Amino acid sequence: MTAFRIMSLVVAVAFQLMLLVGGGQASNNTKNCKLGTEYEKEQAALKLLEPLTNTTYSVTEKVGEESYTYLFQVCGDVDGVKGGGLVQKDNNKKTVVIGRYNTTQAIAGSDWVMLTYGHGEKYDLHCSKEKRRAIIMISCDRNVAAGPLKVVLENRERAEDCFYLFEMDSSAVCPVLSSKLSAGSVLLIIGFCCLAVYLIGGFLYMRLVVGAKGVEQFPHYAFWSEIGNLTADGCDFVCRSRGNRQAPPTYTGVATEPLGEEPEERDDHLLPM
Repeated sequence: MTAFRIMSLVVAVAFQLMLLVGGGQASNNTKNCKLGTEYEKEQAALKLLEPLTNTTYSVTEKVGEESYTYLFQVCGDVDGVKGGGLVQKDNNKKTVVIGRYNTTQAIAGSDWVMLTYGHGEKYDLHCSKEKRRAIIMISCDRNVAAGPLKVVLENRERAEDCFYLFEMDSSAVCPVLSSKLSAGSVLLIIGFCCLAVYLIGGFLYMRLVVGAKGVEQFPHYAFWSEIGNLTADGCDFVCRSRGNRQAPPTYTGVATEPLGEEPEERDDHLLPM
């Protein structure tokens, strides 16, 4: 197994881990909810709640001597009740369907989603015996994946349009933070990651496969130990001229021996006779 194959394996494993970490929304369980209208905004709001599916959230409320337990699921059958998205159980374990997910409305704001389940069981005496309705307000909280379910109120003292109101916190509905990293920072991070993969993969290969010891465990040690000389040779090749140079003009030295005496010139013939 070569160092290249080991590095490729490390990169592949890291990529799979990234998929596993970021793949929490790979399923599409929210499709079980039936929207009254197929608006894209409602579908987008409902998709934000995908990480909250397949989990039952509960809360118990005491009213006088009575206590009621409310069970809630996002687009799923809660407590085995077919189509029941939110149900109520009293002290006698009697189950009342507050809202069904086959009649769902989803509205999203900047950092919240309001989920409404309709077509619950009818009131016995209140609200003109209309069908119950549950409203779950899910607000942004980046510190929790899904906070506890809370009962806000049961509004049944009206002739119609009564509802149960619940709230909970979740990071799933938080807006995506824009990245503050510049392109240069991203490139540096990628470069450091590639360097780390190269060093770790090469070290493991040299130690476990080749059996190297000491500094020989460093990947491509012979190459990196000569990098200084190679850089100097490249700089010398690029920066220094290799053309023929003319030799500087030379000067003959002055003789140090005394010159011979010149014959004395006679000027007697210039005198008048």
